[in-house]
Amino acid sequence: MCFLGFGSYFCYDNPAALQTQVQGDMKVDTTTFMALYAWYSWPNVILCFFGGFLIDRVFGIRWGTIIFSIFVCIGQVIFALGALFNAFWLMELGRFVFGIGGESLAVAQNTYAVSWFKGKELNLVFGLQLSMARIGSTVNMNVMGLIYSRVQEMLRSTGYTTLGVTLMIGGVTCIFSLICALVLAYLDRRAEKILCKEQGKTGEVIKLTDVKDFSLSLWLIFIICVCYYVAVFPFIGLGKVFFIEKFKFSSKEASAINSIVYIISAPMSPAFGFLVDKLGRNITWVLCAVVTTLASCIMLAFTFWNPWIAMCLMGVAYSLLACALWPMVAFVVPDHQLGTAYGFMQSIQNLGLAIIAIAAGMILDSRGYLFLEVFFSACMCYMGQVILKPLSVTGGDLNLSSRKREKLQKLAAAEAENQEKLRCQNEDDLAKLQPQNEFSLRNRYLSRLGAQLPGNYAACHLSALAHKSVLK
Repeated sequence: MCFLGFGSYFCYDNPAALQTQVQGDMKVDTTTFMALYAWYSWPNVILCFFGGFLIDRVFGIRWGTIIFSIFVCIGQVIFALGALFNAFWLMELGRFVFGIGGESLAVAQNTYAVSWFKGKELNLVFGLQLSMARIGSTVNMNVMGLIYSRVQEMLRSTGYTTLGVTLMIGGVTCIFSLICALVLAYLDRRAEKILCKEQGKTGEVIKLTDVKDFSLSLWLIFIICVCYYVAVFPFIGLGKVFFIEKFKFSSKEASAINSIVYIISAPMSPAFGFLVDKLGRNITWVLCAVVTTLASCIMLAFTFWNPWIAMCLMGVAYSLLACALWPMVAFVVPDHQLGTAYGFMQSIQNLGLAIIAIAAGMILDSRGYLFLEVFFSACMCYMGQVILKPLSVTGGDLNLSSRKREKLQKLAAAEAENQEKLRCQNEDDLAKLQPQNEFSLRNRYLSRLGAQLPGNYAACHLSALAHKSVLK
């Protein structure tokens, strides 16, 4: 289950690991290069709403996982063929197909986890899945450059052919994920027969009409999600050349430091998740993550300090924000709207990533890395000043401690139970006051006299009798 998404996350950042090679071999500028990330995000602006539906209602969890894994494999093959044939438009098509399978495969992975581990070790399983995903991204950052060099030595040539072969070799990880999907399907089918268990369901009920009921707090959470992630992921996509040009690192060193965000998030995400669960104060943690990320952006933009410091801070902040931000949705949205809220949040996130990926490339081509880092810093400042402050006012219990939130939840549960009891009592009182027809009144009178009623009367009209105990 953990290895199911390994290939997807490994190949997602193939362009970042080979930025210099892609731009050099395909002869494209940074704006065109960043379109590879934009094309991955475009299909997920819509598929975030329908991925869970396709798994629940159309394919089923087993076939859905296999189909999305096949999309990932096909997308990576098309991406590699685009490099082999020196056709950048084909590479963009490959990223589009890859994106169709990538995000939906993550939904399938989470569905398997809930199906197999709900009620026991679920948080640990989610933490392990996230860690394995980050390991896939880290291995990609540090390995793809070496593979390119080895392929270049074997072919004794450079250019788009070497790039295509390298990307094709990277696609082996996607085949590995497909094998994991097939094994999971076998295990799940076997468990269905032995344990009489049902296929997993995502639990997501998507109703676009719920959007009109979203509160201001929820919209502010959406904006925070977009502003933060568009300042982190596009930078990682462009970071390798930045470290080479500004800090004069070698290609290997630049890949290593560019992957430090993923390396740190692998072990820190489960730890921070446990910490936020125990302490609460979600808005405070989000604010800490934003300030820390802002500090790292400023260090990278205006200083020549060792960039390991700034990137380590960014890795810690990224892990902290993910653990504090995403659970906040459940605090401001009713349970029946959670699927719609999370789907909309992912949709807006992918829309923002698609647009900012292209914008970041244009800024870099026209103004350079300094203006790019200033732009990312402005996103952080905008979050801190314009969004987080009103969110702390309108967010209700978002910044409560976990103990206080638990007390409020218990009070709310007790109040709901009292309301339900009162409702039932009122219904009983109303039932007693309802007028009865002549037939019911006669049966009621006869039953009080102790008369034996016919069997069909007793079966059909017991609700009209005042003393059912006399009917023997």
